[in-house]
Amino acid sequence: MDKKIHLVLASASPRRRHLLRKLNIPFTVIPSHVSETSRERNPIRLVRNLALRKAKATARTLEHGIVLGADTVVVLRRRILGKPRDARDASRMLGQLSGTTHAVYTGVALVEAGTKRALVAYAKSEVRMKKIPPEDLRKLSRKHLDKAGSYAIQEKRDPIARVVKGSYDNVVGLPVDLVKALLKKLSRAF
Repeated sequence: MDKKIHLVLASASPRRRHLLRKLNIPFTVIPSHVSETSRERNPIRLVRNLALRKAKATARTLEHGIVLGADTVVVLRRRILGKPRDARDASRMLGQLSGTTHAVYTGVALVEAGTKRALVAYAKSEVRMKKIPPEDLRKLSRKHLDKAGSYAIQEKRDPIARVVKGSYDNVVGLPVDLVKALLKKLSRAF
């Protein structure tokens, strides 16, 4: 992989910044600030479309570089759970997820700012969540209002979930191996 790649992360997520550092590629952060609303109900199309929307929005502001956009959702019994609206919504989500195995999808898009060439892919992981006692729901529902499904698998003080299939990094919010593969593919196209 070309170490001279000018990579831009189109996200303000500290978790995505942390994960992206694993690739040992310098990057800058320019959040896209685009709407994450969509009528799409297919989780694969949804995360791919939103990741591409974010990457394209930031790429439009640049003359060169590769922009990385990502979007993550939780899916339980074909229902998409994004970020909660508030603590009450978070409590509802956590109550639904309690004691289940559910899927986490993350869409990843790379857009080359100069040419507007794009690559888009997704990762899927399966997560098993412990049964959450009602007295813990209230406490947990106020902690992760900025995360799909209202939980953070990486939170050591709240060990309520574990990955049973797929990438742990995907559940945190950025499937690093997928990003690496896409960067290699895009850099070969230059």
